[in-house]
Amino acid sequence: MNDWLSPDEWQAVALSLRVSAVAVLASLPFALLVAHALARWRFPGRGLLNVLVHLPLVLPPVVTGYLLLLTFGRRGLVGQFLDQQLGMVFAFRWTGAALAAAIMGFPLMVRAIRLAIEAVDPRLEQAASTLGAHRIWVFATITLPLILPGILAGTVLGFAKAFGEFGATITFVSNIPGQTQTLPLAIYTFLQVPGGEASALRLVLVAVAIATGALLLSEWLARAVARRIGGR
Repeated sequence: MNDWLSPDEWQAVALSLRVSAVAVLASLPFALLVAHALARWRFPGRGLLNVLVHLPLVLPPVVTGYLLLLTFGRRGLVGQFLDQQLGMVFAFRWTGAALAAAIMGFPLMVRAIRLAIEAVDPRLEQAASTLGAHRIWVFATITLPLILPGILAGTVLGFAKAFGEFGATITFVSNIPGQTQTLPLAIYTFLQVPGGEASALRLVLVAVAIATGALLLSEWLARAVARRIGGR
């Protein structure tokens, strides 16, 4: 791939993979918790939480990016505190691209995991609880193995969304080569300059190959997990 892609193109691909992986790994525990809360718990504000989780799906990505800039920018409500107290900066950094990608992919992860949890018969969990098992132990030994295909599906959907994120990223962290220029931003940049169509096409092919490979891997893993659970 190094011979086929130029250094700038390869840099965009590597940064996109890095951003997507960090976005998914960082948001997966929260997606699992929120999905479980929406599927199993009843509490005041549950409807509002559901709306907030899915809001990035219906908002224009540029709006989401602007809200991130207002919140996590150096002068934002949260960003100013993080910068002054912890030395953490998200705006115009690759970490900000990961944050934007995580937020855009979060609803897809939550939805896939939530559907998997709702498909599990609650009586299985109740039976284990009546036998004295702690709620966390019930989740770890009964619910979690049964929802693994849903977790895998949500993870791949979140990764694919993070990998292809454009609007929120360019609004929040701009389009800085080598720092925040992910693969979609690089494609956009190449299409704006004369003679850049060939580079854009190569990156498009890379994006299609990575997305297709991720989906095929997810399908294989989901089937393997399902066969293992069924064998038990």
